[in-house]
Amino acid sequence: MPAEHRIAEVSARTGLTRDTLRWYESEGLIPPVPRTSAGVRSYDDATVRMIELLVRLRRTGMSVAVMRDFVTMVAQGARTHGRRMRLLEDHREEIESRIRELIDDLGAVDDKIGHYRRLIDAGLDCSEDEIADPDVLEQQRLSES
Repeated sequence: MPAEHRIAEVSARTGLTRDTLRWYESEGLIPPVPRTSAGVRSYDDATVRMIELLVRLRRTGMSVAVMRDFVTMVAQGARTHGRRMRLLEDHREEIESRIRELIDDLGAVDDKIGHYRRLIDAGLDCSEDEIADPDVLEQQRLSES
């Protein structure tokens, strides 16, 4: 018997709000979710796994339109495995490119932190002139925590 998951559980597990889960359903990103006799949505394991994948794809920058294409291909079965793989490979390349950019950006931030650390340690202002005002030096050091 397949496991059944209520919307609150799926929300907690995926980090999506209940409204977002309902939106995923209304947008066709997941199949219509059956309801219990009490009218409560009951998600099966396969749907929860798809939602988890969609969350990751979205978090890595995949557009909703491309996610929708992927979901459509999933519904078409095994004949779309190659196209799905190509879509994911293309997305992987985009993620890797963004990671390289983020690493470069992190380096720039680290360089700027080092610059300010050096100025503070040497008691210098932005023009690299020595700071004579003890209040400015004190304020400079207070922001270090």
